[in-house]
Amino acid sequence: MTKAPAGGWTTATVSGVRRPIQRSVQLRLDVHDRIDHLPGQHYVVRLTAEDGYTAQRSYSVASAPGDPLVELFVERLDDGEVSTYLADVVEPGDELEVRGPIGGWFVWDGGTPALLVAGGSGVVPFVSMLRHARATGQEDLLRIAVSSRTLAGLPYADELADAGALIALTREQHGIRPAGRLAAHELVPLWEPGQTAYVCGSASFAEAATQLLETAGVPASSIRVERFGPSGSPA
Repeated sequence: MTKAPAGGWTTATVSGVRRPIQRSVQLRLDVHDRIDHLPGQHYVVRLTAEDGYTAQRSYSVASAPGDPLVELFVERLDDGEVSTYLADVVEPGDELEVRGPIGGWFVWDGGTPALLVAGGSGVVPFVSMLRHARATGQEDLLRIAVSSRTLAGLPYADELADAGALIALTREQHGIRPAGRLAAHELVPLWEPGQTAYVCGSASFAEAATQLLETAGVPASSIRVERFGPSGSPA
């Protein structure tokens, strides 16, 4: 396994705020004393109230290691203590308390073939992998399949489409593909021996996608899974 870098608590200045799709926010952070991450790692964002109460959540990094800023994508949840603040309140120039990069299991080394299967906002770590592959001329190492209810609700849809990702929409037709869940037969052409398969999404999606991969012939030992809980933190 690739030895992954790890960073402690520090501060980050918000350099950019975008809301590319509904109920989400894309943050560009200038992390002080930053340690370069590997694609697939994440950061913890911690908020502290005036009375000392703290809340923290983990968010995958979307930016490539060579990007001077760290990009996080946050899905806004109505009962999310951290996500509502990040989506509704944070503005450029604000400072946030962050820790990262974190994680060593779900990282891509940039030099080995990989099959990436994501559901919804689970695409975020794969965007980091894709951007890194593009920057290093290794895009041919990655094959991508993503699932979303609608195209408008899929983060980074244009980038994924440009990379040739298989996009499965459950609520609407996409190109010649009718609406429907991702199927095992769609993954078969994407799989080749020697790949590592990465799965990222909700717990239910991760379980279903893992079963699809195994049905498609992918050995269980070649599958790495990251599940996102209701708070948006990887588990």
